[in-house]
Amino acid sequence: MRITVVGSINLDLVATAPQLPAPGETVTGATLARHPGGKGANQAHALKKLAAEKRGAEVCLIGRVGNDAMAGEALALMEDLGVDLAGVEVDVAAPTGVALIAVDPTGENQIVVAAGANHLVTPEQLPQRIEGALIVQLELPVETVEAAVGRATGFVCANLAPAAPVSEALLRRADLIVVNETEAEFYGDGLHRGGGRVVVTKGAKGATLYQRGVETAWAAPPAVEAVDATGAGDVFVAAITVALLEGMAPAEALRFACAAGAFSVTRPGAQPSAPERRQVEGLLAE
Repeated sequence: MRITVVGSINLDLVATAPQLPAPGETVTGATLARHPGGKGANQAHALKKLAAEKRGAEVCLIGRVGNDAMAGEALALMEDLGVDLAGVEVDVAAPTGVALIAVDPTGENQIVVAAGANHLVTPEQLPQRIEGALIVQLELPVETVEAAVGRATGFVCANLAPAAPVSEALLRRADLIVVNETEAEFYGDGLHRGGGRVVVTKGAKGATLYQRGVETAWAAPPAVEAVDATGAGDVFVAAITVALLEGMAPAEALRFACAAGAFSVTRPGAQPSAPERRQVEGLLAE
């Protein structure tokens, strides 16, 4: 199995505080942690962990970092797992992307992203053909994302987050579209015009799978004690992609992805919280 992720790479600076601040409010008493992040990097990392114990997968990441110390931190966990980073270029002018994340004791978060080098990933950085499966998100320039989808030869998963206008061609080409409830409202009925599967995630309320606008499956995540929801959506995307590529039935794949996302919220950090395959299967067994 070969899966290419074209997406963002960040270093997450996470402040865990007694409460999230209201507009204009200062909250003290927080603790600070640094974790690799970025939707593209999170998904590549989770893909490698989830596929490793079953069939294994060649996971490739295409993205951009700055020529700075943060780049090494942002790539460290993927390097340890063996994610192919040959497609990650270093930009001498722009810094590595940074996400400033505030988390409260229930796991709710607020995120501000300084994209840095992520906004300089251009179509010229992409191969002319992307073999195998492809996952994209919208933390890179949209023209680059659409170019990647246009060069894909196999299964395409489009995680349309954060919400932004995309072409009809992208919507029609995607075999799987994943959005949360807010993003689903942004796109409206356009999500369902392409004929591929569409998943709308709803956090602790579960996720719904649609085919041509008709609900075909629903799954709820196992009950867990939430610590940090950062990156849970990225784990979900990775999990449902792996499950479908392995041939799981759509309803089973949705259940597997909900469990993977639920496990991830029990730990802090986007990439450090990504589960291994056996951990997801154990949670499902419970």
